[in-house]
Amino acid sequence: MDQIQLQIRAFEAGDTGRLSEIWFEASRRAHAFLGEARLDGQRTLIEEVYLPNAETWVACLAGAPVGFIGLVDCFVGGMFVDPDRQGSGIGRALAAHALALKGQLELEAYAENRAACAFYRHLGFEEISRRPEDDDGLPFEVILMRLRNIDRSATQMADA
Repeated sequence: MDQIQLQIRAFEAGDTGRLSEIWFEASRRAHAFLGEARLDGQRTLIEEVYLPNAETWVACLAGAPVGFIGLVDCFVGGMFVDPDRQGSGIGRALAAHALALKGQLELEAYAENRAACAFYRHLGFEEISRRPEDDDGLPFEVILMRLRNIDRSATQMADA
């Protein structure tokens, strides 16, 4: 990771624009199968509903947001990292922060987003179930994942 130390802090209203950009760019790459028009339509929901209403934590380098995780209780509603910063430990740090707060985590990931599914498995998430449609009823398979062994998962995150 960068020489500058990563900081994780609570979401502030002023973060909305930058986090929306991160979400959109990361989603365009990871969820290209959804189509850009659908992502454009979801952007307002991200800005007006999900970011302010979830327990959102923001990862910053030199004070600038580079990623975020949104939690609803122990459920990860979304975790996104600036595509130019992916692979540098930011996602792992966000997941570790959330795990430390909640003790266990659950999330859903599109099966077609193989990189995200592999990342979550690397952190210790295990597949619980699958369903053939997403929340909008579209034919995109979704995988429910959960951390089952918290001690092992925390060790994996620290060692990864």
